[in-house]
Parts: sequence; C-alpha cells; structure tokens
Amino acid sequence: MSKIILGFTGPIASGKDVSKKYLIEKYGASAFRFSTVMRDLLVRLGLEINRYNLSHLSTSLRQTFGEDLFARTVARDVRGAETDLIVVDGIRRLADIEHLKDIPGFHLVAIDADPRVRFERLVTRNENVGDNTKTFEQFQRDASELETEISIPVVMEQAALKIDNSTSFEALYAQIDKIIADIKNKL
Repeated sequence: MSKIILGFTGPIASGKDVSKKYLIEKYGASAFRFSTVMRDLLVRLGLEINRYNLSHLSTSLRQTFGEDLFARTVARDVRGAETDLIVVDGIRRLADIEHLKDIPGFHLVAIDADPRVRFERLVTRNENVGDNTKTFEQFQRDASELETEISIPVVMEQAALKIDNSTSFEALYAQIDKIIADIKNKL
C-alpha cells in the first residue's frame, strides 16, 4: 500500500493535535511535529516553553540555517517512517511544505474553527506557559503578530483538504475518517 501523509496546518488551537492523536489511536499513524526540535531545545536550555520563546527560537534558527531548516528535518523523518499513515503537525509557512509536497502521498489539510472556540480551547488546555491567563485580545494579537502565526492563512489556502472543527469531537472524527476513506479509494 502507498503511504498516506497528512500535513496539518491551521491557527492556534484549531484541533491539529487532537486530529493527530485520533489518527495515531485509530489508524496507528506515526506523527511528527515541527515544534518538537524547538521544544526539546528550550527544555535543554532551561527556558520556558511559551509562544514567545518558541516563535523567537524558530525565527533565529531559520534565519541562521535557512527558512526550510525544519522542513528538511521533518521531510527526512517522514521518508524514514515505517507506517503507511503519517501525520505532520504544525505546518506554518510555505517553506514548510516545499520538501513534503515532493513526497508521494502527501496531502495538506487545513484545520480551522471559530476564533472564540479556539480561544476557549487554548485557555483550557494550557499547553504553553501563560496560555491559561490570556485574554481574547491577546489571543487575537498572537495570531496576527507572532512571526510563527502570520503566514498560516496563506498556507491554509494551499490545502485541498479542509476540516471545520468548530463543534464536537464526533464531527471532527467523521471528517477525518472521510478524508482517509477518500484518499484510500483513490489509491
């Protein structure tokens, strides 16, 4: 069977991680995340894992080693994956898909949800330090000002597959199952 590679893009708290976990649990997918290297570095350096540090570390590394630094790394990991279903989480820039789109079986998936729904999820899950104390205005400012977030809408426009995650887990999972079924039917 050919590999299916789903690359997830979408704004903060749109459901990329939940979708990835569902694919791992239901389909045995392997997964790679663009921010893993940065999170590992921040821990190793003894720095807080927050959006500011993640964004600035990403920018510094890409400015030093090339815009496609993380794309090259993730593409290499994807090529080496042994599963038939692979999820790539956290695609934020067009450079992030340059190496992935050349791999047979790659599909870019845009996941989105209503901004208020995403804000509530962000505060509730508290994935990064300070997320649980953000105001809606700060949340909106992050999406429009952080270098790691501002290019996401442009990347989302490139996606042929789209998921609306504004309602329930069941609705999200049904959309994911349909995408998997549709891709398998075309193989």
